[in-house]
Amino acid sequence: MAETEAKSWAFRLGILPFAVTIFWGAFLLFLVQPLIGKYILPWFGGTPGVWTTCLLFFQCFLLGGYSYAHCLNYFLPIRKQVMVHGVLLALAGGLMLLAGGLMLLGVRPIEWLQPEAGTAADSPTLSILVVLLLSIGLPYLVLSATGPLIQAWFAKAHPGSSPYRLYALSNVGSLLALLVFPFLVEPMISRTLQVNLWAGGMVIYALVCGYLAWSLRSVPGSEPKKKQEQTGKEKSRLSRGVIWFFWLALPACGTALLMATTNKMCQDVAVVPFLWVLPLTLYLVTFIISFDSPRWYV
Repeated sequence: MAETEAKSWAFRLGILPFAVTIFWGAFLLFLVQPLIGKYILPWFGGTPGVWTTCLLFFQCFLLGGYSYAHCLNYFLPIRKQVMVHGVLLALAGGLMLLAGGLMLLGVRPIEWLQPEAGTAADSPTLSILVVLLLSIGLPYLVLSATGPLIQAWFAKAHPGSSPYRLYALSNVGSLLALLVFPFLVEPMISRTLQVNLWAGGMVIYALVCGYLAWSLRSVPGSEPKKKQEQTGKEKSRLSRGVIWFFWLALPACGTALLMATTNKMCQDVAVVPFLWVLPLTLYLVTFIISFDSPRWYV
């Protein structure tokens, strides 16, 4: 009995760095969305298209982060994964430190990116995407990769243990960030302090995730590629193509519904961050229910 309890406590302590990293990364990832969206809203006339375009950027970079994590986990052993991701973490964290040192206020959009009066309303989409890319592109990409990458590392460090509750935890962190922003961050903290605190949080994340990656450098890597290639030969190209299509199409439906609902609310009600986060909150709750435990399905 005592030995079982000791193993249970050891496992909980072992999972703690994974849980902290994935929670904090998700919190920062979704906190910056309404923050940066609200920041650039006055630049482009406060139209509904501003937040819809922001959502487009966030969803595309989220997919990019997931793709990066997948390729990293598929093609490289864990030691090289740690090295590659460590470099990106250093770049993202160093960027925040450099911005703070130069008094550029972290992720605040640079003033010279602001469009001239009268030109923003013509075709703001490209301008918004450029502003977001130059302001939060690299940090957002690194944060986007956190969920799938940390789950893959956890599965290798703890064989036989399901990593999917970590995904539910990441969505809890995302949900908390969305709820904190309209009720605490926006009304109580100045905009300048908001971006500075987020930049500081990004530096902390880089250190925590970097420590986790360093601690996993000696974990033996599995060789799933050979098995996948062998299984792939048994399936026809058409069958694999159909499976890939559905794996992409099903989540795309959820994203399309999210963007359409948000756009409808912005057009018919108001373009305010509080309304932006409502559909996104429901979107995240579905992931928490789906991945936390099988008992939710009952």
